[in-house]
Amino acid sequence: MSEIIDALNQLEKEKNISKEVIMDAIEKSLVSACEKDFGKDAIIEVSMDRTTGDLSVSQQKVVVEEVENPITEISLTQALAMSKKNKLGDTVSIPVKSKEFGRIAAQKARSIIVQAIKEGERDAIFDHFACKEKDIITGVVQRFVGNNMTISLDEKTDAILTENEQVAGEVYRIGDRIKLYVVEVKKTNKGFKILVSRTHPELVKRLFEKEVTEVADGTVEIKSISREAGSRTKIAVWSNDSNVDPVGACVGLNGTRVNNIVDDLKGEKIDIITWSEDPAVFIENALSPSKVVSVQLDAEGKSAKVVVPDYQLSLAIGKEGQNVRLAARLTGYKIDIKSQSQAKELGLYYGSDEDYEEYDEYDEDSYEDEV
Repeated sequence: MSEIIDALNQLEKEKNISKEVIMDAIEKSLVSACEKDFGKDAIIEVSMDRTTGDLSVSQQKVVVEEVENPITEISLTQALAMSKKNKLGDTVSIPVKSKEFGRIAAQKARSIIVQAIKEGERDAIFDHFACKEKDIITGVVQRFVGNNMTISLDEKTDAILTENEQVAGEVYRIGDRIKLYVVEVKKTNKGFKILVSRTHPELVKRLFEKEVTEVADGTVEIKSISREAGSRTKIAVWSNDSNVDPVGACVGLNGTRVNNIVDDLKGEKIDIITWSEDPAVFIENALSPSKVVSVQLDAEGKSAKVVVPDYQLSLAIGKEGQNVRLAARLTGYKIDIKSQSQAKELGLYYGSDEDYEEYDEYDEDSYEDEV
């Protein structure tokens, strides 16, 4: 039987299917084969030696005075002929030889083994990708189905990048390599399904973990992310080492690290700001690149009134409100921004006269250049 062990070892190596899974399938297939020949009532025990591959098949029968069901019972006379120690009520084990299996039973056993190999192969692939859940994988664009993209992850596994998980404006062609965030790997009636995304905020986080050594080893923590995929992301970072500048570490020398991530995101802008446990300071940082004069918090209501210089109101709000919207998501606070002039009219704190500067000419179009 060593040939069987050799074959199973080869199968385990080539297809990454557990040898134990196949052995279990062989045992179950032989039980099924015996039931096919001897009847459903038959009590069959099959054991396969994990080292040698030797098979032991037996039928269990109860010792009775008078046999009513020959499939499950054996007479006391027959039992005593097998062993003088047998007595009424005992269960005896009767060896079954493989040649006693019928042709149909053998075919059924073979089909069960083949099915077990297929299921084992699927489970091995599932386990491989389940380990990549909440991480980044790289695939190749295989084909387009309507507005969805089929992405080849390996020779046997595809994933569907749905329209909702695609970034508006990104264009791919068949054969292009693409980085994806694995949202979930789940089993279905037809195998398993891999849910992937290009829009998920965690995609940015994982890219920083792979690009920035200090993030990967935990020296720099990513505390919060807010993202509008394809346009802009704000990321709040904090250093556990006073000697390490968290923003500088993420930006890299001459911006190399963050630029590599921007390239992976097809030009998406990234604001890296310093996280603070003081909500007012955190909100001020989050509104970068705008300057902030004052922040008045309502901690209970999770809201903040922010005053900025008149000439920076548009910058603080951002194009179509994007800057303040991302800052609000990043900090978890509802942010109401007022200019110093507006704050003065409303009787709010609007800073000192030194803070106040009036710019008659401010080009809103320069916002994009500044950020």
